[in-house]
Amino acid sequence: MKRRQFLQQATAVAAMPLLGACSGDDPVVQIDRRFPVGPFGAEATAEDVTRGMDLAGKVALVTGCNSGLGYETLRVLALRGAHVLGTGRNLEKASKACASVSGQTTPLVLELSSLQSAVDCARAVADLDLSPDILICNAGINTFGDLELVNGIEKMFLVNFLGHFVLVNHLLPLMQRAAPGRIVHVGSRSGYTKAPKTGIDFDNLRGEGEFDAEEAYGRSKLANALFSLELAKRLEGSGVTSNVIHPGLVKTDIARTAPALVRVAFDMFGGLIAKTPAQGAATQVYVATHSIVEGVNGAYFEDCNPVTVSGDHHIFDEPMAERLWATAKDMARGYL
Repeated sequence: MKRRQFLQQATAVAAMPLLGACSGDDPVVQIDRRFPVGPFGAEATAEDVTRGMDLAGKVALVTGCNSGLGYETLRVLALRGAHVLGTGRNLEKASKACASVSGQTTPLVLELSSLQSAVDCARAVADLDLSPDILICNAGINTFGDLELVNGIEKMFLVNFLGHFVLVNHLLPLMQRAAPGRIVHVGSRSGYTKAPKTGIDFDNLRGEGEFDAEEAYGRSKLANALFSLELAKRLEGSGVTSNVIHPGLVKTDIARTAPALVRVAFDMFGGLIAKTPAQGAATQVYVATHSIVEGVNGAYFEDCNPVTVSGDHHIFDEPMAERLWATAKDMARGYL
């Protein structure tokens, strides 16, 4: 066995179960021919998919702009001329990221574990008299640890899904007035395949049952996909679209809270099997900007292409998506 192959396999064994990478049990992924297929693939970067593009006059909001995929998305959209509103958990983080890129940017505070912060962020956008043409729900966490509750809600579900649910609902009137617009949700195939077998276990969103960190992360990523599915249905004919993407395994700092062995292995060897942030950001930037996918609504993308996936993983489960929306409205009562 060659040294490179050995390192790839060793890293996968050590790190991937917790990082949610692909495994031999992954579903079969096929191009979804119902939607337009572009010329880009897994090796494309965010700069590649926007080459020659002029986004002057467009307003884009990117959550989690201070690192990883969010930072690269911020950088490339601003490079292409968009006015990018970049959110961070505090103003210092967002300001530092925005100041470090070329182009027009505005930092905003968004702490997704606080539903009031999501309300305040949307209000700040309105106060700027701006209407986003592009909204990329990028921010997310993987705690890897024990159960954490924030205001009685499991933390990953709150941050990865429910905070974005509140933000999107508050920004929708602005986006619909400025239509056409695009909303992109960053999901994770390798996440949702680890969700509970039943999909969203609605009786375990507040830590009622046994906690499994891998399942909790998967639940939150499945919720992202179902949110996009139901939102797309509700937006039909409005000029605003909703799609969900899987960026692939990307070498970012999402493993910073992982167990030491996983963290060290991924830091040392992750680059051999993972995409770079430039490649990882390509799909969300492509879906948010490219003319090829203009008007595409309710699709699921991987490697810059619309795809279907085999198996019963619930990401296209419309009744579950409808129920999730109703549950989210109830959980976010007072903030919508």
